[in-house]
Amino acid sequence: MAVRLRKLRQRFGISASRVAVRTEVPWYLRWAGIALFFAVAVVAALWMYDAGQRFSGFDREEVQRKLKAANAELEATHKELERLRALANSADSRIAIERTAQQRLAQQVRTLEDENAGLREEQAIFERMLSSDTRSGPAISIYRFKVQPDVLPGEYRYRLLLLTSGTQRDREFKGHIELVVSLTDEGKSAIMKIPEQAGAQAASFHLAFKYFRRVEGTFRVGPNAKIGQVQLRVLEDGSNQVRATQIVTLG
Repeated sequence: MAVRLRKLRQRFGISASRVAVRTEVPWYLRWAGIALFFAVAVVAALWMYDAGQRFSGFDREEVQRKLKAANAELEATHKELERLRALANSADSRIAIERTAQQRLAQQVRTLEDENAGLREEQAIFERMLSSDTRSGPAISIYRFKVQPDVLPGEYRYRLLLLTSGTQRDREFKGHIELVVSLTDEGKSAIMKIPEQAGAQAASFHLAFKYFRRVEGTFRVGPNAKIGQVQLRVLEDGSNQVRATQIVTLG
């Protein structure tokens, strides 16, 4: 009995051990408090950092305003640059169009000048022919025989004027022309006769006139061929004799 009383005195008496009563805090409230503490610490650090920059003369808001203004000015400069580029391109296009138009106009002027010179030459020839009383001389005369490269590679255009004279004026001349082309193709010399044979092409070389006849046409050689000279022959039907001939040299 005495032993039990002693144990009770040790547990509930003056000599009993002290007991601390603590409130149990949930884990999520504990972590929320920690996060709040760190957030406050970060805000305070940022405030102190900003205050230190302001104290040293650095204003973040002012810098941001200047940066924003600089970006706006840069964007406006880019837009102005694009506008000026568009104007420059448009001006270049107009200049190119005007240059092309001037080149075409100059080409037309040269063509008209050549045609005018040819007409004056033909007029002088006709005047001499009409004022001439001589009955001698060749029956057929060749004037203004020209051979020039045409649009396509290897294509050439020829032009000439044929006039009758002497006793030939009293009757119609019937015959044809031939072209004998001397050329070099891939380092080899060759001679080409145009037209090569009778047919549709030969019909375009046929002649039938009494006083004068303008002749114009084209012929083709190899695209890499180089023509040295072209000989024109005028032959009369029923005879193998050449009535007139003329040679032009190219290149």
